[in-house]
Amino acid sequence: MAKALEGKRIVITGSRKLSELSEIIERQGGVPLVRPQQGTLLLAEEEVERDLNHLVESGTDWIIFTTGTGLEAMLHHAERIGLYSRVLDIIKQSKVAARGYKTFALLKKSGVKPIVVDDDGTTQGLIRELQASDFEGQGVTIQLHGESMPSLVTFFEKKGAVVREILPYKHVAPEDEVSGQLCREIMEGSVDAVCFTTAVQVRYFFHYAKKIGCYSDINNFFNGRVVAAAVGRVTAEALKEEGIGLVIVPESERMGAMIIELSHYYKNQTSLTR
Repeated sequence: MAKALEGKRIVITGSRKLSELSEIIERQGGVPLVRPQQGTLLLAEEEVERDLNHLVESGTDWIIFTTGTGLEAMLHHAERIGLYSRVLDIIKQSKVAARGYKTFALLKKSGVKPIVVDDDGTTQGLIRELQASDFEGQGVTIQLHGESMPSLVTFFEKKGAVVREILPYKHVAPEDEVSGQLCREIMEGSVDAVCFTTAVQVRYFFHYAKKIGCYSDINNFFNGRVVAAAVGRVTAEALKEEGIGLVIVPESERMGAMIIELSHYYKNQTSLTR
């Protein structure tokens, strides 16, 4: 009996666990193609030191944590420059909101209980939970990781808040050559599915597509013959923000589970066409 991904050319846009993911795709009968859409991560030492010093000196009414990794990096940098206990005191004195279960778990471990938590692990889920709060004239500090979050910043600014961001790490864009190759392959019909493992990959890829003028074509392919898969809800949310209607997302937010979910999708499609 033919395997679910038999002959399907499946793109991996991440840069981690490539051998493991490729092996899972091959076991399902597919052909893995590695096209990384996530640039390197650089430590923004001077900026984060400046931002942490400002946080300690000026305080904040609210502090919003968006990723566990970013929170961990922020606390690590605070410790490195001798501000750990003072930063933790500021966090405990502020109103805290958190996105994602990893972020919530790390805050709990640090003795911090958020008063607002998202309902589904996404930025929009966090915004929904924050809607009822009054931010007029309030100082809001947002911890980011690798990239900005314009939708979250805009939400607070429209609510009258004074927003500051702390970004311990910054992403450097992937190679244009690789993004260009993936755009061509999608439009030539030589790939069947594209697997995104972070929202950053989604944003970089679609930004590149806009830059070279093929954004609407790429969108049409994703809403036609090319299947988009996401490792979890945050990545899926980024794809939907780009206008992608169908996104395959596993219940368990793991890379291997994403490939298995994609296999189930193709298996169901085959059953429907019989």
